[in-house]
Amino acid sequence: MPDISINGPDGDFAAYLAVPATTPAPGIVVAQEIFGVNQVMRDVCDWLAGAGFVACCPDIFWRIEPGIQLTDKSEAEWARAFELFQAFDVDKGIVDLRATLANLREHDACTGKVGAIGYCLGGKLAYLMAARTDVDCSVGYYGVGLDELLDEASSITKPLMLHIAGKDRFVPKAAQEKITAALSGKAGITLHHYPAQDHAFARIGGEHYDKAAAESANRRSLDFFRENLL
Repeated sequence: MPDISINGPDGDFAAYLAVPATTPAPGIVVAQEIFGVNQVMRDVCDWLAGAGFVACCPDIFWRIEPGIQLTDKSEAEWARAFELFQAFDVDKGIVDLRATLANLREHDACTGKVGAIGYCLGGKLAYLMAARTDVDCSVGYYGVGLDELLDEASSITKPLMLHIAGKDRFVPKAAQEKITAALSGKAGITLHHYPAQDHAFARIGGEHYDKAAAESANRRSLDFFRENLL
């Protein structure tokens, strides 16, 4: 699948686009992890396209350094990933994701219905997409920092699903409990807990990948998208 260029309010940036065999189809904006639009994120887009969605993952690190594609296999890459995470402007990231959402809605292959999905940093952004944009639905996997953004939950009016890893090294138990207490029972929000899993349990090939938990979360996510976008 080719990279495309998206014209945003602050400039043009690249994105990876995966199109299903049958179109028009609903779209999904994919919000990256801290490693950039790497092979893992491209594989996520291809998986979603295989399930019948037009998937687009924008390069939201472009203001810092365009074209970042790191892996989780070396200390140097982890160090660079955390540098990018610290330098990243979340508000500007939402500007770019909103531009991607608008681009996808107008794409010839898309029906105009568009959801969002994100992992780690992207899980945080998927939550903020639900709170700050008109995305049709959102899914977040082990989003970081959500406990500091709970005041935005009142702005969420479209369906949101969150996958929470019980042993997440980047989301302490106290933060998980705060998130659960604030969001449980709220109309339109679904929380799934994976008590035995660590951060990034759905990243194929990652240190904490768990096939059974990943397949369960992915099945729930696809069912959620089909229910809300088809």
